[in-house]
Amino acid sequence: MRFFRRSLAALLPLLCLVAPISAAAEDRFATGLSQQLSTSRSLKLDDVSYSELTSAPRDYHVAVLLTALDARFGCGLCNTFQPEWELLARSWAKGDKKGESRLLFGTLDFEDGKATFQAMQLQTAPVLLLYYPTIGPNAKTSGNNPVRYDFTTGSDNADPIHAWLSRQLPADAPKPPVVRPTDYVKIATLTTITLGVISLISVAWPYMLPYIQSRNLWAILSIIAILLFTSGHMFNHIRKVPYVAADGKGKVTYFAGGFQNQLGLETQIIAAIYGVLAFATISLALKVPRMADPRSQQIAVIVWGGVIFGTYSFLLSIFRVKNGGYPFYLPPF
Repeated sequence: MRFFRRSLAALLPLLCLVAPISAAAEDRFATGLSQQLSTSRSLKLDDVSYSELTSAPRDYHVAVLLTALDARFGCGLCNTFQPEWELLARSWAKGDKKGESRLLFGTLDFEDGKATFQAMQLQTAPVLLLYYPTIGPNAKTSGNNPVRYDFTTGSDNADPIHAWLSRQLPADAPKPPVVRPTDYVKIATLTTITLGVISLISVAWPYMLPYIQSRNLWAILSIIAILLFTSGHMFNHIRKVPYVAADGKGKVTYFAGGFQNQLGLETQIIAAIYGVLAFATISLALKVPRMADPRSQQIAVIVWGGVIFGTYSFLLSIFRVKNGGYPFYLPPF
């Protein structure tokens, strides 16, 4: 019993010290939370308030955005991201009014925190830091060393920041979603455009219907699509091929050797060749038989047959460029 009394007497001074420390940290958090709820934005900090808010001991998280909003600094990402940051802070504060997540949002502009920027040796902005609690059930030993969000991805949206903060917080902590305000201008614009399109279609429909039902129109569109895709158009978009290339002798080449290579101009030339062959074949099959004059019909057969022969000869010569070991050819190419 005597030993217990002595131990309790020795611990009483320590308990008296811990209580004021915890109370001071709680006061800082309560004051910051109240300001966030009243202003519906992140806490505007300066060197003094930043040091006070992030000082240890601390039983709460602090997310601080160090930015440079003045136009003199030319920070485009700072000004683009600032509204998203305020949206995140406002959404989090409204969704967690009781502060159960123990997270505060702050913003330190370079104009108000030059000493902090210099002390941290920051050369770029924006910089997002998250300070962990140093005391309490969620305290971490590295609480005085904040974690930094990577802005190198160029993200200026609140959603990835929300996801990053959610991963850093305890699993049982509330994580209010980002709530974006209703964009009534966008809704009105889309409604006006939709009504305008519906009105235009309803008025023009009697004039459009004959073209929509035209077999020739759909035949032309189908042929164009076939020529476009059989010539390698999708290959160019997937591989991002160059339009032309150098041949190593100071000249420009329009055709790339091998079946795994292709140039942009090469695709257009092949599509044009396919188009000429298709047009000549359709003319021979549909137009020539309808000619009443036998002599004109004979001349048309010879002309279109010559076009097909010469064009196919040129196509075969291109194929030999693609496949150097191909032994066959057609004159004159």
